[in-house]
Amino acid sequence: MMAGEKNPASCYLDERTFRLCCQLFLQHSETIQDGWSWEQIKGSDEGFMKKTVLIPVKSSLLHEQHGGFMQAENMELLTDDIQADVEDETAGVQAVCEIHAVLRYEYHVLYSCSYQIPVLYFRASALDGNTLSLEEVWSNVHPNYRQRLQQGPWDTLTQQEHPLLGQPFFMLHPCRTEEFMKPALDLAQAENKRVNYIVTWLSVVGPVVGLDVPLSYCTEVSAPD
Repeated sequence: MMAGEKNPASCYLDERTFRLCCQLFLQHSETIQDGWSWEQIKGSDEGFMKKTVLIPVKSSLLHEQHGGFMQAENMELLTDDIQADVEDETAGVQAVCEIHAVLRYEYHVLYSCSYQIPVLYFRASALDGNTLSLEEVWSNVHPNYRQRLQQGPWDTLTQQEHPLLGQPFFMLHPCRTEEFMKPALDLAQAENKRVNYIVTWLSVVGPVVGLDVPLSYCTEVSAPD
């Protein structure tokens, strides 16, 4: 390395930095009421970030093996708040009429000691409690992302036991994290910008499975000292 060159940005982080990044992320979430929380495991020092959202989808995106998905004519059973969210996300009453299901996604952000990076776990179900299969979850991945991951979908999106809860969850495999984090971190370093690893990482992986990260996280949440 030549004199004056900067060390390349590391794509990995230790657990302490992970916790600090999450703390700053959660502070902003509380400010904008974005619904994230920290779940501590009883009798343990371990924990994870958690968020639950309701996502409206069209029946054409789902297999018909679950008859319990909420049908359009039963949308009145939703609360006014949920109906408002559905209308906002689908931009108009006409689009709402096309919705045949509302799915509940629960997202968990955990630290992986083996990979030394955060990992996104999630589970998805209909409002009646019926859980989605891996095929159904994959069918709900946005076409833009599905096309990129098509070569190895089952390597990227898999079903695993939640390492802290011992329950079946889906997870986005962290094997490709370095592919997108290294260029992002190198660019930030070259421009002398401080970035919060969790914000940058989640902004990329979240939308793949329906989790959006508001832009204000990128502008308001700094890196830990």
